[in-house]
Amino acid sequence: MGLMDRFEPLNEQEAKRRRGRNLAVALALAAFVGLVFAGSLVKMSQGDLPVMNGDVGVQR
Repeated sequence: MGLMDRFEPLNEQEAKRRRGRNLAVALALAAFVGLVFAGSLVKMSQGDLPVMNGDVGVQR
């Protein structure tokens, strides 16, 4: 008897709630990635982060 044999299939309401939670987690993760990306772009435009064109390790 495997691990998956112990779980009962979800009814329609439970499946709908799970889809909703999965969507909420995916949107939160996408928002977090977007914020990190936008913050990185802002820092690079201000010169706070080295741009990957040979500036890495160069002292200013």
